[in-house]
Amino acid sequence: MGVRNYLIEGVSGTGKTSVAAELHRRGHHVVHGDRELAYRGDPRTGEPLGGLGSNQDLADAAFVHQHHLWDVGKVRSLVADRSHPISFFCGGSRNFHHFIDLFDEVFVLNVDLGTLKRRLAERSDDEFGGQPAERKLIMRLHAAKEDIPGNATIIDAAAPLASVVDDILSRCGVTG
Repeated sequence: MGVRNYLIEGVSGTGKTSVAAELHRRGHHVVHGDRELAYRGDPRTGEPLGGLGSNQDLADAAFVHQHHLWDVGKVRSLVADRSHPISFFCGGSRNFHHFIDLFDEVFVLNVDLGTLKRRLAERSDDEFGGQPAERKLIMRLHAAKEDIPGNATIIDAAAPLASVVDDILSRCGVTG
């Protein structure tokens, strides 16, 4: 959806949704990937899972995380649309390797462990990371730097939100 397209990734709790909201508030085009592109599917084939999965699967935080995909066709279509000078795709997906090459740059939000724990503790039970098993998984992913794009620009997302967004925009050659 933009002449230039940027992906903003990171583990749950690092601030992707907050960054997206602030970019949008500042007048930038934002695609909320976890809301607009996500579905539960097979991470190898991309095929949607029949139904939502069993109750046991949905109770397994690792299963939910591993099967959180973005619709690759939609991502490609949005990136090909040049009606915006710049677009930010914010969120996480386990199949980013199928479309990461479409982005001008990839940013990974990162926070220290204390900040991550505090943010996750503030989540409601129905938000991913709000349950103890989900928090445990997120802590493991954070420590291992697992499931995030390599060769990305790391952004210190523990800073105040305005500073985080200013940093991202300056790296994109945009002011404000």
